Amino acid sequence: MTAVESRPAGGDTAHTRGVVGELDQSPAHRPLGARIKGYVALTKPRIIELLLITTIPVMFLAEQGVPDLWLVLATCLGGYLSAGGANALNMYIDRDIDALMHRTERRPLVTGVLTPREALVFGVTLAVVSTLWFGWTVNWLSAALSLGALLFYVVVYTMILKRRTAQNIVWGGIAGCMPVLIGWSSVKNEVSWAAVVLFLVIFFWTPPHYWPLSMKVKDDYARVGVPMLPVVAGNRAVARQIVVYSWIMVAVSLALWPLGYVGWFYPLVALAAGGWWLWEAHALQARAKAGVTGAKLKEMRLFHWSITYVSLLFVAVAVDPFLR
Repeated sequence: MTAVESRPAGGDTAHTRGVVGELDQSPAHRPLGARIKGYVALTKPRIIELLLITTIPVMFLAEQGVPDLWLVLATCLGGYLSAGGANALNMYIDRDIDALMHRTERRPLVTGVLTPREALVFGVTLAVVSTLWFGWTVNWLSAALSLGALLFYVVVYTMILKRRTAQNIVWGGIAGCMPVLIGWSSVKNEVSWAAVVLFLVIFFWTPPHYWPLSMKVKDDYARVGVPMLPVVAGNRAVARQIVVYSWIMVAVSLALWPLGYVGWFYPLVALAAGGWWLWEAHALQARAKAGVTGAKLKEMRLFHWSITYVSLLFVAVAVDPFLR
């Protein structure tokens, strides 16, 4: 087992490092309640909330109304288990750098609440269970898409791209696009152009969503040698890329209308929300061009708005069939 560094308990700001594998792992020092919370933390529930926001509305669009509620529940549960397994395996692989980054220093493998072996077994178990669950309760196409997303995130993004290229989040973000295809296939047992368009919306949304956060914590990524774009490029270059991806994202989001899958409500929301996004993206670029740094750069404004944007857009996807 590879030794990984960790901040000692109660010493978040201490410079002395310990080794996770050497922490006291006796039951007395790992109470059941803490371990349960640790397993939940491995699944990254806040990220999974966002995945469900993109899954359920697509099911409404595919059904052109209210889908079977059991199917919605089965799809959401399968999606949670699959994404949770992927996130657990991601934490198992990244436990060395997680111990050195401020934003990840409280994760369960860093603090020693859970052991690497427990995380590995947990992640693999969720991967197997989620795939079988999808196959038995939804359909095998959704099961294959779910497993493909998990493997892509763990192998392609975490193991290959993340530590090697500044394009990591661009191509690695494909895994986060898959819930759109899973939501559609769970209802139709096929993938249509509507699902592909929404897949592309999330694909082009992911970099300008994540790069502002990376700008905020780029020192963390630089410390561990992860070449996120803000680490290897200046703020002006990153902001320019954010603007480019933002324009493409908004344009792609409007393609759903001429293809005939939505009525008047969705494009109205897409235009309004997309327009505000572009305003924020260009404002960030203007501040970056002016050489603004630190808190005055306000890069997190776009990050927080990006979550609101995707929520509004996909709520519109779900509501539109009822207004046609």
